[in-house]
Amino acid sequence: MTDTTNIKAYGTTAAQAPLNAMDISRRVPTPHDVQIEIQYCGVCHSDIHTARNEWRGTIYPCVPGHEIVGKIISVGDHVSKFKVGDTVGVGCIVDSCRECQYCQEGLEQYCEPGMTGTYNSPDKFLETPTFGGYSESVVVDENYVLRIPENLDLAATAPLLCAGITTYSPLRHWNVGPGQKVGIVGIGGLGHMGIKIAKAMGAHVVAFTTSESKFAEAKRLGADEVVLSKDKEQMAAYTGKLNFILDAVSAEHDINAFISLLRVDGSLALVGAPENPLPVAAFSLIQGRKSFAGSMIGGIAETQEMLDFCGEHNIVADIEMIDIQEINEAYERMIKGDVKYRFVIDLASIKK
Repeated sequence: MTDTTNIKAYGTTAAQAPLNAMDISRRVPTPHDVQIEIQYCGVCHSDIHTARNEWRGTIYPCVPGHEIVGKIISVGDHVSKFKVGDTVGVGCIVDSCRECQYCQEGLEQYCEPGMTGTYNSPDKFLETPTFGGYSESVVVDENYVLRIPENLDLAATAPLLCAGITTYSPLRHWNVGPGQKVGIVGIGGLGHMGIKIAKAMGAHVVAFTTSESKFAEAKRLGADEVVLSKDKEQMAAYTGKLNFILDAVSAEHDINAFISLLRVDGSLALVGAPENPLPVAAFSLIQGRKSFAGSMIGGIAETQEMLDFCGEHNIVADIEMIDIQEINEAYERMIKGDVKYRFVIDLASIKK
């Protein structure tokens, strides 16, 4: 039996139930574990989908949160990478098989037997689901813990652990850089990070939004040009002009309208997760040898690379800080798009 301790958390017991205070069990650190006192946790749209069982398969009770930053308060006997007092982060992955071809390649997010998610995955040590960052502390194997650059604001760094790596990974994979025109579709939690990161990589960034009110915002975030995607004339001006498009929209939208903006051999990578399939016309791809792809977070090494890149370029998320007691209201506001651009929970509030 694994020894456990009880800690305070916020979670839900059913799809229709609000999030409330609850006690959960965490394992006592094993030899390779670090225990992290959580200072801040970002609120991701995946948290809502999971808490409300919108992707099916939620195990209750559910404690969301996979954008975690904090300080190490204890370490196991064999821990070599970290020490007590270090400022660290935990993203979407807390374990994986470590043996399959993808784990060997540093692509733990595509682990063949399946990665262990920070929440709502079977816990290898306890007969419960894993519990996320809406809590006082978390215990994680040192190999899945990340070092936070000292110059970055800690609260605003939290969303980099999901929104940051979700946008960095495809931009890096498709070699975005100087001399390229890159489209970022949607200016929300993911899109606003995509603009900042693509710009820092040296690309010419074109932001696409359905809302004219976001034009000035997109420019402030670093976009070189902004296009109203529901204006057919504005869209037509970019036909065949873009090397790469990062599509961060989770609502249903016309994907063919964006594929038409790609140059020959251009790629569109989807990182938003629309609930229903998006119809793709064969001729959208055939005429121009274009690729329609998807991408999911990043491996541990790449997530560290992203954090170091953001440290170098002084990139953090634009956030609104909340107390944990405001989480249900924050969920409703996120659904309406009423946040610029990521809520972050101040976990000091859990002691109230």
